[in-house]
Amino acid sequence: MYYFMTIVGLLLITALILRHLHQNRRQDSPLKRRGILNISEQITLMRLQAVLPRHTILAHVSFDALLTTKYMHTRRKYQGLVADFVVLDQQHQVLAIIEIADESYVNRLHQKHYQDSLLELAGYKVLRYSSIPTEQELREDLVLDVFESKIPVTAISKAERVMKYNVLTAKSS
Repeated sequence: MYYFMTIVGLLLITALILRHLHQNRRQDSPLKRRGILNISEQITLMRLQAVLPRHTILAHVSFDALLTTKYMHTRRKYQGLVADFVVLDQQHQVLAIIEIADESYVNRLHQKHYQDSLLELAGYKVLRYSSIPTEQELREDLVLDVFESKIPVTAISKAERVMKYNVLTAKSS
């Protein structure tokens, strides 16, 4: 009788172990389509296109496409970051980078400030909006720049950029 109970117990334990191992195998889930832009991004894109019809508007642009650096440890600081919109002029030069606050904006305020600072240190104009910008706001912020000189008013020297970057990285550490 004890042999029978021992054999049943061992079979039960073996069955449980096999079931557990089978459940732990990683399986791919089926792939599904997903919307590229959420509703606020769609509205913003349409407004940008209405305000700047002759310009190219790119959405969800990787910082790797916008920034470059000599060292890998510096590159790791911005890998995986994405700009909401990039406005290009007719010569395909970056005119401005547009950032829209999302639902978790308050939770990631420090990270967004860091991202803006990285882009500004590289010489980009960054416009951050707390909600979907109106066409009037976009005109005020962008159209004047299109018709004015292409030379940035707030151009900073390379040495100043390096100093600001060093201060920024010290704060983020």
